[in-house]
Amino acid sequence: MLSAKDFVKENLADHQNVTSLYNAFKDYLNQQTDLKVSEVPLETLNGAKGYFQPRTNEIVIGGDESDNALKLKTLYHEYAHSQLHGLKSAFKDRPRAYQETQAEAVAYVAMQNIGVDTSNYSLGYVATWAKDKAVIHSALSEIQQVSNKVIELSDGLTKQLGLQEAQKEPEHDLKKLSAQDLNKSYQSLQQQIQQATSPQQKAQFKNQLNDVHHEISERTQKQLKSFTEQNPGIKQPESELDQSLKR
Repeated sequence: MLSAKDFVKENLADHQNVTSLYNAFKDYLNQQTDLKVSEVPLETLNGAKGYFQPRTNEIVIGGDESDNALKLKTLYHEYAHSQLHGLKSAFKDRPRAYQETQAEAVAYVAMQNIGVDTSNYSLGYVATWAKDKAVIHSALSEIQQVSNKVIELSDGLTKQLGLQEAQKEPEHDLKKLSAQDLNKSYQSLQQQIQQATSPQQKAQFKNQLNDVHHEISERTQKQLKSFTEQNPGIKQPESELDQSLKR
């Protein structure tokens, strides 16, 4: 039976600013939210890279992971679990396959936003859980909501660190935009809606935002479905008894 590990690329493409962003995001969660983020040796995680423990509202990351891009992606993944599957979440009782599909898809979109393509890892991971295409389809709305939140936080931290590139104006043809620019367009339009001075202007920006949202959702769905279809032999892993959400 194939598992996510069969599709893991040993080292995700690194990013020159990924270490700074990882540390800034971890510090933000510890200092500005009710989450606690800590690091432990990988050897204590039984093969996982990290986990979220709903009972204690704690995220644990393998601190000695040498690939800092993978560490950041893991933090995004576990943060998504905390937002969607914590004890107070409306989605905490969703099936494990649903939860893992959501968390890794959020991590994938968030990493794309900073220019790091984790598809070799993320799509394989998602495919081990999302053998039912309906899971992917029904999870997209919640994936998008949390992805936008993670992107907004990360962009804010990146700006504080002085690492942010100048934002590009949205192109008319959304299909020509990269994933990174598409997500930046989404954030830009959200700001423009808030700053709009007339109902007509606000309505125009909302229509543009809906178009961008549709394109992001369509791309995510296509990528996840395509990978699942290309790997029909992938089976969903057996459920784990541990209450923590390990990955």
